Amino acid sequence: MAKKVVLTKNAPAPGGHYSQAIVAGNEIYVAGSGPFDPETHELVPGGIAEQTRRTLDNIAAILEAAGATLADTVKVTVFLKDMSDFRDMDAAYQTYFPTDPPARTTVQAELFGAARLIVVDAVARID
Repeated sequence: MAKKVVLTKNAPAPGGHYSQAIVAGNEIYVAGSGPFDPETHELVPGGIAEQTRRTLDNIAAILEAAGATLADTVKVTVFLKDMSDFRDMDAAYQTYFPTDPPARTTVQAELFGAARLIVVDAVARID
């Protein structure tokens, strides 16, 4: 099965040697995305709610470039700098997946950059 690299200017460019996403068959693997503005490449201002929204907007843009939407997402992993942000992250997250949310794992992790509060990766499926 061939794989296809996904790259869109509507989400921040990779900060290292990796792809924004890979399409393999009918699955899309989205790399860890953070709360960066795709135009300025700067961290968005605000707290966990704003960072969650920007991160999920970035993932939505990557999925769109791959021919999918957030509704096609089947699995998400959320990496939080501080688990005390869980409730506010979850409230913002719910607005992106109002019904039939994907399976999700949330873990606390040391994130690169003092102000980055969240990183999210995702797997989506298209038919």
